[in-house]
Amino acid sequence: MFKAELKSRQDEDICVSVTLDNHSKNYICECGDASGLTVKDCQDAEAIFISHAHIDHFVNFDSLIRHQIGTEKRIVVCGPQDITERVTHKLLAYTWNLIEAGSVEYEIREISESGIKRTLLAPPNWEPITLPDLDLPLGQIFSNERFAVHFTILDHKTPSVAYLFQEFDSVNINLKNGKFRGGPWIRELKEAFVNDQKNREITIGEKAFEAQELFYLLEIKRGYKLGIKMDHAPNEENHSKIKALFSSSDKVLIESFYN
Repeated sequence: MFKAELKSRQDEDICVSVTLDNHSKNYICECGDASGLTVKDCQDAEAIFISHAHIDHFVNFDSLIRHQIGTEKRIVVCGPQDITERVTHKLLAYTWNLIEAGSVEYEIREISESGIKRTLLAPPNWEPITLPDLDLPLGQIFSNERFAVHFTILDHKTPSVAYLFQEFDSVNINLKNGKFRGGPWIRELKEAFVNDQKNREITIGEKAFEAQELFYLLEIKRGYKLGIKMDHAPNEENHSKIKALFSSSDKVLIESFYN
């Protein structure tokens, strides 16, 4: 299950940290001025998601750079059209003669109506290197072993990307439904179920079963869905896109403002 933690106060900009149960990495959404964003938050980040590059959503990207140098990680940055150019300019604003190659890399995934463009930026020169296209389903920008991130492009008098974090469904076993003890066979049974291997032989103790005979022990847990939606114009096209992406979400965070 996802946990979304606001890293900015009400009188600051916007920054949200997304974490997942039993998962050491985090995911930063928006880079506005945020006093709650820690060095550890920056260094544990596997990916950064930017809706648009207005100053209140992007001004603090420099802090992430500062704390990520030396982590020797490749960090994915997802954002709207021209995000590659904007990140490049931020990096080139500094002098890097004391930074070695490999100290950090940024893989930029630039989202536009025409598709997704991938670019690698690496020190010390930060020269853009074009990467092959993503092998992901349409409408998806990021995926790892636990979840995928989907997107839609909204209108804010500039493209503003909304993101949906979708945890993969998981297969659990309920031994109370049977008379068996735990063991390696549980992993084998789950693999058989996920791969539709109904006739796979599963051995428990000294007895062999067809996998489908044991499927009654399994329970499917639906993955949690968390939406992140920032600035957008209140028009019919935006609302239609929002409903299409977030209609089955468990929670959606919507940016607001305070007077």
